[in-house]
Amino acid sequence: MINAILDYIRYLRDEKRVAYNTEISYERDLKKASEFLADSGIKKPEKVTAESLESYIEYLQSENKSAATISRNIAALRSFFQYLLETDRIKKDPAADLKPPKVEKKPPSVLTVEEIDRLLDQPDMHSFKGLRDRAMLEILYATGIRVSELIHLKITDVDIERGYMICRDEKKERFIPFGESTKTALTLYTDHARKVLLKSNVSDYLFVNCSGGTMSRQGFWKVLKGYAADAGIAKDITPHTLRHSFAAHLVQNGADLKSVQTMLGHSDISTTAIYKNAELLKLQEVYTKAHLRR
Repeated sequence: MINAILDYIRYLRDEKRVAYNTEISYERDLKKASEFLADSGIKKPEKVTAESLESYIEYLQSENKSAATISRNIAALRSFFQYLLETDRIKKDPAADLKPPKVEKKPPSVLTVEEIDRLLDQPDMHSFKGLRDRAMLEILYATGIRVSELIHLKITDVDIERGYMICRDEKKERFIPFGESTKTALTLYTDHARKVLLKSNVSDYLFVNCSGGTMSRQGFWKVLKGYAADAGIAKDITPHTLRHSFAAHLVQNGADLKSVQTMLGHSDISTTAIYKNAELLKLQEVYTKAHLRR
């Protein structure tokens, strides 16, 4: 089974050119499914049945996995077995009738402007690491890019003087502006901290870790969690929280959805429209705090 999974992942990467995050999550999900099936004595793709896959989905449910996680696993399984069918490795698709659970759409978690200010104030601007961290936080909130896009930014992708960056993926590129505070943070980092953090290494990437290597998602996650705790932010904050906050604050201050959609890189404007709901939630929060008869 593992060899078939690895062939499929190579197919996703080399021919379908899927996003790196999709490739990683599909490989992880399929390997976990393979382990479950192997424990049941099923070690070859052609031996997998619809019933065995249903058992795996029931196992995920018993582990209290979220509907979104289960849906992603089902998507990976359906795509994998469709690939095996099309390449004549199996005669029948056992995943054809798998149905994803209904995913409850929750409003995005958004920080207040005051919480954003507290978060941005946490890095020590007298240390090289602090200069780097402030620049990363500033750029995430100022542009709404994903953390995967942040850590893959190259020096040539950012024009600090003119205040914009280019974000690229396998399908398109988008130009995103940023303001003076982000310019200042980036200038301090590139002029004073980056060379020191690089040590004797050479890198095209804008942000590097304290050993001079490439920043990782996990590394940035730890940085963000630490500063959120220092800032006294009780919300469960993730790198995506800054992306949500960027979009929600733009909409709250009158930005049109089409412009926000372009900056976020959403293919469907209905995805961007959730930030209209975030604006409503903000108004409800203000009402609850201020109204005498709440």
